[in-house]
This record gives sequence, structure tokens and C-alpha cells, in this order.
Amino acid sequence: VQLQASGGGLVQAGGSLRLSCEASGGTTSRYRMGWFRQAPGKGREFVALITWPGAGSYYSDSVKGRFTISRNNAKNTLYLQMNNLKPEDTAVYYCAADLTRGWGTSTPDFGSWGQGTQVTVSS
Repeated sequence: VQLQASGGGLVQAGGSLRLSCEASGGTTSRYRMGWFRQAPGKGREFVALITWPGAGSYYSDSVKGRFTISRNNAKNTLYLQMNNLKPEDTAVYYCAADLTRGWGTSTPDFGSWGQGTQVTVSS
């Protein structure tokens, strides 16, 4: 599956953004999908997961209660709604997908990656 992330931008602290990840060459309903982020000088870290089968979700502690992951299988698109953004959320955000089932959240658990979209939160 090929993934194309979009929706990043510059926003003030406390604001909101919605990231999108359009999939082609595969059906989002049959993939475990997630969002990761990478800040300058840091490693890529897990943000949110939506499972397959079903649509269970799981979040990192740093975004729990502020971010929501969802997908629209009719549009073959994954979303990340980000509310109450903080300067520490500034990073390049990546979407990822894998055909394996379960709750894996490590980067090696995902075989397909999008190109990343920049999110910058000003204080």
C-alpha cells in the first residue's frame, strides 16, 4: 500500500489540526494503521494506532485525551484529529500501515510509510 500524508501546518498553541493519510493499492479496513512523529534531533515515536480487524485505538500518554485517530474506509483515508496542540507536538508526522493484526506500535511493526507532513506549534 502507498500512503500520502497531508494536513500539516503552522498553528498557535491551543489550536487544532487534522492530518489525513490517503492510501492507494490497498484497503484501509484491512490494515493496522498508525501515526508516528519525529522532532528535530529525536527518534521517531509512536503517537496513535487503529487496529485491524475492528477499530480499536491506542495512544501514547503524551497525546491521550487530545488526539483522535480514525479512518474512513469508503475514502481509504486515515485521520488524526489533533486538539489543544502544544509546542512540544512540533514534529514531522508520518502515517504507517501493516497487514498484520494486533496492537504493535513499534516502527518495525509497520511495513508501509507515508512521506511525512510538518506540524509546527508556536507558543
